[in-house]
Amino acid sequence: MKIPINIPVIGKEEIKEVRSILTEKSLTTAANAGGKRVQEFENLLTSYTGSRYAIAVNSGTAALQAALYALDIKNGDEVLIPSFTFVATANAVVSVGAKPVFVDITPRNYTMDPEDLRKKITKKSKAIIPVHLYGNFAYMSEISELAKKHNLDVIEDAAQSLGTTYKNKQSGTFSRLGCFSMYAAKVVTAGEGGAIVTNEKGLFEKLRKIRNHGMLHGYDTQILGLNLRLPEISAAIAKVQMKKLPTLLKKREKNAKMLTELLDDLDIVLPTERLGVKVNWYLYTISTKNRDKLAKELNSKGIGATAYYSIPTHKTPFYNRKTNLPVTDWAASSVLSLPVHPLVTENNLHYISKIMHQAIRK
Repeated sequence: MKIPINIPVIGKEEIKEVRSILTEKSLTTAANAGGKRVQEFENLLTSYTGSRYAIAVNSGTAALQAALYALDIKNGDEVLIPSFTFVATANAVVSVGAKPVFVDITPRNYTMDPEDLRKKITKKSKAIIPVHLYGNFAYMSEISELAKKHNLDVIEDAAQSLGTTYKNKQSGTFSRLGCFSMYAAKVVTAGEGGAIVTNEKGLFEKLRKIRNHGMLHGYDTQILGLNLRLPEISAAIAKVQMKKLPTLLKKREKNAKMLTELLDDLDIVLPTERLGVKVNWYLYTISTKNRDKLAKELNSKGIGATAYYSIPTHKTPFYNRKTNLPVTDWAASSVLSLPVHPLVTENNLHYISKIMHQAIRK
């Protein structure tokens, strides 16, 4: 039995859309507004998130990079980010010439610790990028309050949290800019893809230029931009996926609830939703003392249990920072994500539970 940690749910509708584009030969466009499918996907995203504007780009990393450009983050600026996340968050900061300042996380949901954030703010600080990790919701009220006090911009890294809500408001919409990813493993996929949402018309118009070499009409480059455009094939897949998203999230929620019931008697820390938060269950992440041993046992039985992120960003060879982040270090050695994606069946969940019980009680 093979149960991967995540797998895209692709059906006949996505295949039909891609075939239509190949028949039309309308693979991409350099038009400021984007292609037909790009615009359709953006409209669906604004409708779903409640944002006024959405700008589709070719990856979640590109979304972060474009957002930093849009806010004029540059050389000498400091951007506060968690280390316990995918390296793309830090790489986007470095790519615009700024310096990432690593902040610790809370042990409750693995997102940025507002108290450690407060300690790391300096005169060079220009922006904060909280990450809604594993689909959890960062402590945006506290983070936003600190940002307002110190006149800092906030960019939400919502790459993993499309569909997660706090008090019925979508993640990614609690700040000036929210960035999403449509990588193959995400709750909505385009294969590769990303998007930024905002309520500000000025930022929207600027971001459209940034994703297209700074151009508005043809070769009239007005600001610094890059080719961050989302191809029509990718947009078409994402468009169909957006229509399926409520159903996909319900299946993830059902699987997560069942897995919690099956594992509740084990001596491990199970994921929970804090008051007011509805998690999208992108990843079902536990913590346990014997993580590596457990992961090896599960993997040997075909269960794609995965440790994200066993090497936190500040300890990767490129960054190699001697920074005191005790909770980050604990999480890196303790957390393990289990499969709950929509293609996981009840039989799969019982099998995961059986192997977990056998492994932990050895």
